[in-house]
Amino acid sequence: MSTRPEIEADAQSFIERIFEHLNVAEDVRQRLACAKFSAQVSIPVRMDDGTLEVFQGWRVQYDDTRGPTKGGVRLHPKVSAAEVTDLSFWMTIKCAVVDLPFGGAKGGICVDPKRLSRLELERLSRGYIRAIHDLIGPDRDIPAPDVNSNATVMGWMADEYAQIERRQVPAVITGKPIGLGGSAGRVAATGRGALQVLQLWASREDKSPQQLRIAVQGFGNAGYHFARLAHQAGYRIVALSDSKGAIYDKAGLDPQPIWEHKNQTRELKDMVYCDESVCEQSKAERISHEELLELDVDVLVLAALEDAIDDDNAERIKAKVILEIANGPVTRKADQLLADAGVVILPDVLVNAGGVIVSHLEWVQNRTGDYWSEETVEQRLDERIGKAAEACFARAEAEQVSLRTAAYLQGVERIADAMSNQGTRTYFNARSD
Repeated sequence: MSTRPEIEADAQSFIERIFEHLNVAEDVRQRLACAKFSAQVSIPVRMDDGTLEVFQGWRVQYDDTRGPTKGGVRLHPKVSAAEVTDLSFWMTIKCAVVDLPFGGAKGGICVDPKRLSRLELERLSRGYIRAIHDLIGPDRDIPAPDVNSNATVMGWMADEYAQIERRQVPAVITGKPIGLGGSAGRVAATGRGALQVLQLWASREDKSPQQLRIAVQGFGNAGYHFARLAHQAGYRIVALSDSKGAIYDKAGLDPQPIWEHKNQTRELKDMVYCDESVCEQSKAERISHEELLELDVDVLVLAALEDAIDDDNAERIKAKVILEIANGPVTRKADQLLADAGVVILPDVLVNAGGVIVSHLEWVQNRTGDYWSEETVEQRLDERIGKAAEACFARAEAEQVSLRTAAYLQGVERIADAMSNQGTRTYFNARSD
């Protein structure tokens, strides 16, 4: 177990530039430079063939000044302590940007879940909760879904926590199946929130959905729901990609039948680990992942993993707008190159906040026992992310900064205010009469 790991150098540099715009105490700078708590755990799992495998997992609680920490659990073979720390930092900022009473956290297990049976995945999920049980709770740290984890996995985790506690504690985990205390509207929340931000930006620019051609990198849960809802709203989805390939049709694609075909080889569609690819859509042109990123489109949606655009390919990006549904899909250097080229970036800490907003609503419903309709949840999601987006747009315009900078200013300002209310060097050095 280790304490206070630092975020990556690029993120440190960026947050220092944010501080230049704000009059914050040195105490705030020091506290936001490192995670408050980090734990690494080993998770032994008995495999179906009788062998034992030990998987490495992490849980990082970055800052809890504004409330209990909140953040997903990522299942991926490239998960590391450094990645989880960066993700927990972004969660801290994100929760503050949309003014939720949470701090930021993140979890991860280094595993390729696609090679596990469902029984092995359940054992791993429950083993992770046994390992971090003492670190989480409704008033301390609330895990949720992330890459390769979903409602089924969250249900297993919530049940394992309940068995250890010998009582039902539904508010300890969000993103659960509705029958196990989940919230209506949670599965589509990230994609829905991202579309809401795009719609508000388009309205400010006097652009109609019919005018905008969209390419979507990453056709997982968030990318699918964004594409589905955008198609319904009248946007033209011209390209889609998943881990196995990409497809393109200038006339437009309907995401729904593509998603259904991609998942039809699995009896349980919700398990997300499908065998098929978007490339099985025979009528569309197959293109490479690189070609999708470099398409001449109006909006490029990044809904896969970090660092999709870096300094190697930034200058070949032709999209006028980038919508960041994934966390950190554009490196800091690429971000500057794109800004210099006039590309508008709608930032991740705002765009993908729909998931944590509805997770907050699920947490509230679990604690009160009063469950709301999907219409009510969607209305509250739209209101909160809409208010945050409008504030970011207005701040960017007023202060002549990028939307990413405006979002960070909004988030860091709220965190700094909370920290300052606990007392700073200036306060404690003041002499009373």
